[in-house]
Amino acid sequence: MTDSAVGTAGSVTIDDDGSLAVVTFGTGERLNALRSQEWDALGRAAGELADRGDLRAVVFRGRGGVFCSGSDLTEWDGAGVAAFDRSFWQLEQTLRAIEDLPMPTLAVVEGVAAGGGCQLALACDLQLTAASAQVGMPVSRLGILVPASFATRMSLRIGPSRTKDLLYGGRLLPAEEAERIGLMTTVVEDERLEEELQALLAGWGRFPPASLRAAKSAVNRGLEPLVAPVRGEPPAPAADPLEFPGRLAAFLRRRRARPSA
Repeated sequence: MTDSAVGTAGSVTIDDDGSLAVVTFGTGERLNALRSQEWDALGRAAGELADRGDLRAVVFRGRGGVFCSGSDLTEWDGAGVAAFDRSFWQLEQTLRAIEDLPMPTLAVVEGVAAGGGCQLALACDLQLTAASAQVGMPVSRLGILVPASFATRMSLRIGPSRTKDLLYGGRLLPAEEAERIGLMTTVVEDERLEEELQALLAGWGRFPPASLRAAKSAVNRGLEPLVAPVRGEPPAPAADPLEFPGRLAAFLRRRRARPSA
């Protein structure tokens, strides 16, 4: 299996055995909250793999037993709302690059998948989720304005009413509840995660890659009328200019006051 680093200090790497690529991201610290350059590196990793006709599947997973808690908000302390808006648009481009991969994609969700991390998991076709994981979009409390693309990814999975419920309440769901409502596809006990991952990939390995790609394309084409209007929208503000700076500062103060893990 070959390995290539496409992120800052190797924070995003691709392990490739010729038929399967595993994209690993984060440092394992701060619940794998990703900075702008790491989101950009994830997008470049997806672009690097998009034309690989030999790949059966691409797996996305975080380091250190954690998927991703979203964007590293310390990056935006004092940076201004306009910079935050630009970062959200960059994040969306990365998610679209992952969604546009022609081969099956799988997110291995451990620990937490929150905010942008939840969107990253939903950008993949399927999610194999550890039973102890938590999933959700607790962003509205910070004065973050959820873009239509984020809401659409959730609505396609769980419907508009459940999406509104999660966005309004901002709570993180236990993995089993996320599976029950359709937000995540498969939940397994933590100790069986690697075993189930290998079994799933082995199952995909029994089918011709062209058949798997055709199945993905057929489903995605059927969803195009729902997705295309959102994809065609110009970038929208991602932060409430009146609320976001103060709420972000308060969040970071509380975070710094907590004992280090």
